[in-house]
Formats: sequence, structure tokens, C-alpha cells
Amino acid sequence: MIQQQFPSQLLERAVQEFAKLPGIGRKTALRLVLHLLRREPDEVAQFADAIGRLKQEVRYCHVCHNISDSDTCPICSDPRRDSHTICVVENIQDVMAVENTQQYHGLYHVLGGVISPMDGIGPTDLEIESLVQRVSGGDVREVILALSPTMEGDTTNFYIFRKLAPFTDVKLSIIARGISVGNELEYTDEVTLGRSILNRTPFEGK
Repeated sequence: MIQQQFPSQLLERAVQEFAKLPGIGRKTALRLVLHLLRREPDEVAQFADAIGRLKQEVRYCHVCHNISDSDTCPICSDPRRDSHTICVVENIQDVMAVENTQQYHGLYHVLGGVISPMDGIGPTDLEIESLVQRVSGGDVREVILALSPTMEGDTTNFYIFRKLAPFTDVKLSIIARGISVGNELEYTDEVTLGRSILNRTPFEGK
């Protein structure tokens, strides 16, 4: 396949950078770059500033590891949330998915992934120990495992179950399997996900 020749090295470089984004091929990257070229300079400057500030200033909540503008995210700092319940999710997108259901009012814990030996991701690469530390504080009464129903998600569920087993006074539950096995949580419709949260069942470690 003959690679497309660009009339400008600056154009080519911009296309190369956009093409590094997930799901963006060179043709789509070219369309995005040409779109930016047609915009007013101040609009492009705002776009570049937003991306630059995102990388430089975004923080991760020191409690739940969700993305935040401050050391503590708005969810963890909200006194109206149920601080006795923690919903364990894989990533930030899953926090947004559960929040959109408007069926959950507790706190979160973002693992930053799931255990996947094939991808070289082990328990120490995830925020599992910090979850154990939160539970050991004594204020948590229930931990909801809301990981995607995949082999990797189930493996991570079982690992967390073993780590939290010593805390016998903490209820460990898993979202109801109204979600199809193998589906990613963030792509599940809000009604199904909301019902899965409400109809969660005790996790038995099987």
C-alpha cells in the first residue's frame, strides 16, 4: 500500500500525532487536522490549551483514584454520599457509567485495570492494596465488585475476595449478571447497569 504524500511536513506531523489516538486511522486523523485548519486561530488555541492543561494539571483522587481537579474528587468529598459502601470498578469510564444510572450513592475505588497475565498486568500493578487499606479503616460495611463480567474481571474479583476475606464484618457483593458475560461495563445500557447495581448479590468466591 502506497503511503499518502502530504504537501506539508507540519500537516504530516499533525496527522501522525492524531493517528496515535486509539481508534483513529490516518484518514480520520487527516480529516481532524484539516478541520482544525479551517477553524479560527483562537479556537485552535483553546483546543491546544485544553489538551495541555489536561496533561499538566489533572490529578487523581488520593482516596479512590478517580480523575479530579484536586487531591480529593467531588464524589469522595461529598458528605451526602454513603461512606460505608465502596463500589470497585476497573477505570474512570466505569465510574461515569455507574453514576449515569443514578442508582448508586456510595463511594468508588478505581483499580486502574484488571489482572491479566497475558498483558503482563498483575495484582501489584493495580490499586488493590489501597483498597485493602480503606477497608481496614473500619468504616466500610460493604464492598461492591462492579468489574466487567470477563475472565480477567472474574479473576480480579476472586483475588480481591481473598484479600478482603479477613474482614468478616464487611459484606462483599457483586453486581447482578444482567450484564452479558464478556461485555465491557462502560458499554452496558444505563437501565441494565442500574438494575445490576440494585440487585447485587453476595460474592461467594466461586
